[in-house]
Amino acid sequence: MAITYVIPDIHGRVDLLRDGLASIAAQARSRTGTIVALGDYVDKGPDNKAVIDLLRGEPAPGWVFIALKGNHDAMMVEALRQPSKMAAWLDKGGDAVIASYGGDASRVPKADIDWLAELPLMHTDRHRIYVHAGLDLDVPLDQQTERTLLWKRYPEGSTSGFDGRYVVHGHDSFPDGPKIFEGRANLDTRAWRTGRLVIALFDDDRGGGPIDFIEVSGPANR
Repeated sequence: MAITYVIPDIHGRVDLLRDGLASIAAQARSRTGTIVALGDYVDKGPDNKAVIDLLRGEPAPGWVFIALKGNHDAMMVEALRQPSKMAAWLDKGGDAVIASYGGDASRVPKADIDWLAELPLMHTDRHRIYVHAGLDLDVPLDQQTERTLLWKRYPEGSTSGFDGRYVVHGHDSFPDGPKIFEGRANLDTRAWRTGRLVIALFDDDRGGGPIDFIEVSGPANR
């Protein structure tokens, strides 16, 4: 069975990311497959630099690891490249990023900024579409805008997939989640604050929602 694990929004919680990757390795045993991270690696939580360092290295040896871009990752890039965007980013949790780099925005390496900027917006396989926020059902897949992919919020109770494929996303946090619907899964459990990260497992050989979950926990961040 080919498998894909999906890690939702981390927001600086390197403790949960490390524990989640270790739990994937333990559950999968000798199997490997694909790991998709849904973006929002930065802002709000305490260890943003450590999260980027881990992801830029070799986070899961033997696995295909795909890191997608989230809206907070995009905001960080914009703010550090365009000073006029800085105040808005700091207000959305960017202050935690600056603190993790020693309290000075000039100490964020250009290589880290460039890495975030170049992250893909979407990953697809035969049965599923993986994206940070969501998809516009009225727009072809290859014409989706970056704003939709990074910022969309589904209407309450929306169960839709996209063109026969299941959609896996984060972005719209729900502490008691994940929220699993007929056509999509929202995996964001606001892990940076709750200390509760839920990773979903999918069977690449058949469609539909998750077949299992891994839950890792750490201290809440109040």
